[in-house]
Amino acid sequence: MTANVKIVAVLTARADTVDRLHALLDAMLKPSRAEPGNLRYDLWQDQSDPNRFVLDELYADADAVAAHRATPHFQNYLSQIGDLAERGAFVLNPVSAT
Repeated sequence: MTANVKIVAVLTARADTVDRLHALLDAMLKPSRAEPGNLRYDLWQDQSDPNRFVLDELYADADAVAAHRATPHFQNYLSQIGDLAERGAFVLNPVSAT
């Protein structure tokens, strides 16, 4: 049995880019959620810092993550994100999850 993979990405908008960043991240929701190996793809905005967003992603396995990263919508995201935000991501394996 293969393990699910969770990705938590934290993105902080660069100066004067919060609206463009929000639009880019919103555009990722529908196509990412439609991917066969995607189990969850949610966007959150920090209550104390509206320039900070968190993507909460869950995939069936590492192959589903690789498939996600090969999609046109992810490639479009990659082409723009460096200009819009500072970002970091955690790629996590389950230890104890329900």
